[in-house]
Amino acid sequence: MATILEQGNITIHTENIFPIIKKSLYSEHEIFFRELVSNAVDAIQKLRMVAHAGEFSGDAENPEITITLDKDQKTLAISDNGIGMTADEVKQYINQVAFSSAEEFVEKYRKTADDQIIGHFGLGFYSAFMVARQVEIDTLSYKEGAQAVHWTCDGSPRFELSESERTERGTTVTLTLMDEEVEYLEAGRVRQLVKRYCDFMPVPIKLDGEQINRQKALWRQSPRDLTTEDYLEFYRYLYPFQEDPLLWVHLKTDYPFLLNGILYFPKLQPDVDVTRGNIKLFCNQVFVSDNCEEVIPKFLLPMRGVIDSPDIPLNVSRSYLQGDRTVRRIADFIAKKVGDRLKELYRDNRTDYIRCWKDIGTFVKFGSLNDDKFKKQVEDILIYRTTADLASQTEAPAVEVQSEGDDLWQSVAEDGTPNNTLDGQSYTTLQEYLARTKDRHENRVYYCSDPVSQATYVDLHKQQGLEVLYLDSFIDSHFVTFLEREYSEVNFARVDADLDENLLDRDQASEIVDPATQKTRSQRIQDIFQHALNRPKVTIRTEALKSDDPQKTPPAMVLLPEALRRLREMNALLQQQTVEFPEEHTLVVNTAHPLIQHLEALQQGSVIQGEGASPSAELAEMICQHVYDLALMSQKGFDADGMKTFVERSNQVLTRLTERAAR
Repeated sequence: MATILEQGNITIHTENIFPIIKKSLYSEHEIFFRELVSNAVDAIQKLRMVAHAGEFSGDAENPEITITLDKDQKTLAISDNGIGMTADEVKQYINQVAFSSAEEFVEKYRKTADDQIIGHFGLGFYSAFMVARQVEIDTLSYKEGAQAVHWTCDGSPRFELSESERTERGTTVTLTLMDEEVEYLEAGRVRQLVKRYCDFMPVPIKLDGEQINRQKALWRQSPRDLTTEDYLEFYRYLYPFQEDPLLWVHLKTDYPFLLNGILYFPKLQPDVDVTRGNIKLFCNQVFVSDNCEEVIPKFLLPMRGVIDSPDIPLNVSRSYLQGDRTVRRIADFIAKKVGDRLKELYRDNRTDYIRCWKDIGTFVKFGSLNDDKFKKQVEDILIYRTTADLASQTEAPAVEVQSEGDDLWQSVAEDGTPNNTLDGQSYTTLQEYLARTKDRHENRVYYCSDPVSQATYVDLHKQQGLEVLYLDSFIDSHFVTFLEREYSEVNFARVDADLDENLLDRDQASEIVDPATQKTRSQRIQDIFQHALNRPKVTIRTEALKSDDPQKTPPAMVLLPEALRRLREMNALLQQQTVEFPEEHTLVVNTAHPLIQHLEALQQGSVIQGEGASPSAELAEMICQHVYDLALMSQKGFDADGMKTFVERSNQVLTRLTERAAR
């Protein structure tokens, strides 16, 4: 029978700490596994450190951690071949709850320490009592002549320390699990825990003789030693069944804080919650959390990947983290590295940058809105799809050159200017747009927010040589306001806000067609529509739109004045309501369109029959309504009732027209 070396009470500094440990130490009981394996890794790292310091001449190679399960005895054991403990060390490090030896140890071996000590998780070892009714330690120190010792505790403040017959250096922690925690005796559950918390720990973890952790932490390696396939394979491992990322940023710094990581720009899917973090937080290769919402700048939350830093305080509240100076510095560092990577891509591979822009543009714009430093970094690489044909403006034929620093190829003109086109679409910066359009409409930017509903308006501008930018992502309604603040001398006008003078043919406006009333064609058409629509809140304007083929222009268009539209959108946003189509708007009737000219003739030829209007007059009014409905439709100005009425009226108009044609 082993000799009892000591009995006594564990030194604690809080009354009834064990019930607190069992119920409240961590919100998830499975964390105990991470803590115990972390301690085992620490023990192995400590052995390496004393060996480097020349205080241990034995074999410190082939380190490993072994997990042993015994369903019959309901025990889970975690063994390491690390530094081990003496009886005095057990008394100091185990019997004094919440006393971590990591800081003391690192201080002693600071000059020779090549490895980081995890030692960051507070009560660590005592998390075992969340799942175990009894915990035992069997340990033998690396020190020459050390006596192996056995420590046991049944979850009360009482412990027992005795001699052990252990002959191998290291420590085994054995948990006799409570009945409600026997899930941790299943090999599948243990493998799951290893993959979640311990996959990248720098020591092999074995179960039934098989290594079950990945061990290779890519983010701790030098970027020079990694290939594109390395980064992609790592991403696929972290996020299986996802599309490959667009690009990535390798983070590495040791001053003024220690941080390593790899961040990926994913392809944004419609179901992605851009307000929730997707980056995994590690501390010295130990998994801590599935997101870093308090560490990552908000505009980078949709990024994925890994951040590993021992300088992020883990045992504090989220509100404290947000105000912590080191955390703020880390966030600034990450934002700067992301900005540097984007500028590098823009400079070295414009085609690839444009290819990624649909997804990364959201990050960049959101960052510009929320971070002044980041905004200054990227303000010259913000690009917009444009109606300009920039490919045809490049006289020199395109060639391909290899960009510096990587294996990517980019298209450039023979004069060295990068191409700004991809798949037949052109992209430009705002500064380039303003320079190109200076002579035609200085400091005025025409933009489109919905390429489908505003296609007619965009075509009108293109036909008259007016360049339009596409600001059509969900963030752009806010980004336009931001651009106006940044470029206070520039006027941003949506294509459906008003009609530029370049789009109008003023020569037709003054032609008098009714000598009796001295009214022009425009005035007569305006009267026809006002009478037919009978909508006092709708302003009727008559204009002749320029075109080589009037048939290809719209017969009418609805305009929404820029200032009024934005005010309504802002009010709807503040009140968390849907933006409703305004009753007060402008209908521009295109007097140059054949349909409108025929409509006027139809109205002129109408004859009153009895007390009612003639069939021609009724048809003319129905066509006016139909033209107005078509203009509303392009602005998505219909509700369900409006659509029902439109369909019914369409059938009536077609019926009348076929009746006239059949006569």
